[in-house]
Amino acid sequence: MPIARDLSAKSIFSDRISDVPKSFIREILKVAVDPSVISFAGGLPNRKLFPVAEIKQAANRVLDEYGRDVLQYSNTEGFPELRKYISRRYREKQNLQIPVDNILITNGSQQGLDLLGKVLLNQMDEAVIEEPGYLGAIQAFSVYRASFQPVPVSEEGMEIARLQAVMSQGAPKLIYTVPNFQNPSGISYSDANRLAVADLVRNTSTLLIEDDPYGDLQFEGVKKTSFKKLIPENTILLGSFSKTVVPSFRLGWIAAPDQILEKLVIAKQAADLHTNNFAQYVIFRYIKDNDFNGHISKIVAVYRNQRNAMIESLRQYFPPEIKYTKPEGGMFLWVTLPRQMSSMKLFEIAIKDKVAFVPGHPFYVNKKEVNTLRLNFSCVDEETIRIGINRLGQAIKQLLTA
Repeated sequence: MPIARDLSAKSIFSDRISDVPKSFIREILKVAVDPSVISFAGGLPNRKLFPVAEIKQAANRVLDEYGRDVLQYSNTEGFPELRKYISRRYREKQNLQIPVDNILITNGSQQGLDLLGKVLLNQMDEAVIEEPGYLGAIQAFSVYRASFQPVPVSEEGMEIARLQAVMSQGAPKLIYTVPNFQNPSGISYSDANRLAVADLVRNTSTLLIEDDPYGDLQFEGVKKTSFKKLIPENTILLGSFSKTVVPSFRLGWIAAPDQILEKLVIAKQAADLHTNNFAQYVIFRYIKDNDFNGHISKIVAVYRNQRNAMIESLRQYFPPEIKYTKPEGGMFLWVTLPRQMSSMKLFEIAIKDKVAFVPGHPFYVNKKEVNTLRLNFSCVDEETIRIGINRLGQAIKQLLTA
């Protein structure tokens, strides 16, 4: 008779997975699934803007044209026509020359982060992250046991003095950035800040990851210069169709130099062989047959109105001492409470009043009690935003009084 084993025992799990926390946002979304809860928690695109009829038509055309061939295994790098389109769009929109052979299609840009961690990071290699920073990157790089070096971000971008101090101690393996409408804060690096960051990275072995899922969702202001233009040899680009078409297809990409892409392809082959081939064909057919730029303009118009509704509601319902960012695009803004106030305690009050948000601590490394929080405005209509922010404002006043 076999000896029963305790599968919950720590000894059966790898050290690397034991150190990685659950996604705090995914846990909050379980709480916010109640339809009576107004949720500003998830980073969800507005489902009303999904091009359902056009996607259905594209899927039918792909099956009619390619039949069984499109349902077969495919190459690791991705559908060549889709990669050509991405290369062409970089050239037309940002004047970036990205060869098709340097583009790898991934299962969302989140897989891109995992592959980069797998290829680049040894245990205790230094990784610079923004503070606050994208928790998906923190989680992905934690699997590979990176030594995080947080650098604060402000309305201008990375704090240059802190980054300079980190770089002076020896070149970190990588710097992870979301320079356009950052998740979680909504800020965008100024061109002056990008130049300063680039000057510190240039002529070093440090790789800068420019994650840009929100770049097309610009409401106002001028397009800023990509790090790929400033330090091309050091920059790796990440992109995604999740925010501009649909997230469920999980289609993203990495654009990386030759020697790095070669290793990424090997890592992806070991992970999943290739990204969903059928979805790649459908996305490409959708883009080819429809006014993709017009679709993005439609998204931008809706999100701009929702951003405006949230800013106006914050002005009306929040106490004057509460600070918040005013993003020029994207899906999020960042709230700073008085120094002594805990956003987690605020969450506990607010959820009883049927409104949810993400407390700030998952966006930091090794911080449990913070006075910051993230609000998402993209998936809630304008009237519901006003109602929810009113409730949240009342919760803040209740906590201030206490």
